[in-house]
Amino acid sequence: MTHPFPGGTSVSRLSVYDWPTTDGAGLVGGGTPHLHLASDEGYVVLSGAGSVQTLGPDGYAEHPLSAGTLLWFQPGVVHRLVNDGDLEILVVMSNAGLPEAGDAVMTFPADVLADAERYAAAATLPVLPALPPGAMATVASSDAATTGSAVTGTVAADMVTADTVTADAARARRDLAVEGFTVLRERVLAEGPDVPMGELYDAAARLVREKVPGWQLTWDSTVRASADRTAAALAALAVGTAPHLRDAATASTQARSGPPRYGMCGRLRTWAL
Repeated sequence: MTHPFPGGTSVSRLSVYDWPTTDGAGLVGGGTPHLHLASDEGYVVLSGAGSVQTLGPDGYAEHPLSAGTLLWFQPGVVHRLVNDGDLEILVVMSNAGLPEAGDAVMTFPADVLADAERYAAAATLPVLPALPPGAMATVASSDAATTGSAVTGTVAADMVTADTVTADAARARRDLAVEGFTVLRERVLAEGPDVPMGELYDAAARLVREKVPGWQLTWDSTVRASADRTAAALAALAVGTAPHLRDAATASTQARSGPPRYGMCGRLRTWAL
């Protein structure tokens, strides 16, 4: 890569989780409801069907998704992907680098959102090394969902893999966020969005406050730098010159190797942009 991807954006390919949801939403499953605080997000639906449930200043809504749908939303819109079957999405995020650095807050119950340590514990997925056959692995109950596939205690390595533990933790995280989302949606429908959404926004801002200086440095070096280059190009063009064209180049890259990672809404295949 010799120059940034257009518009200071990042892209990823998302396979929405097909794990059954605790509230029965989706024919096959769904993702983790969350919001971003500084970055816009867009969906290009590649295949499958489903919907996205949203909560925001305008209340609650459901938006159908099918192949060819283009949908986008601003920071502050809580979004929950619902999978009715084989839902695959190309995700476009503004402010490349910020979402990867934590520009997202999941809709955990209010008592978890109010406690930064509890939030971090609920949000962070375990990172476990691969173990050789016959080795023994210790899996804490906090690292596994209370689903049928979860295991705890000291077990043979062939009974549990790092992927299994991470998947169970991602599912538990999703279910906890759905719990909070359900309460928030009920409040929005009963009271209107102003108070419940305002409380969520205040809690979210407190949770990310310490990350913001790093976000500002990232944004200055990428998005702002790209905008400054465009401003300089326009200024030159306005007087009939185009020095920037003499530095034009082409770039390409491949998706990151290895299995797709566990994201908030599903398995993600990403590119280093």
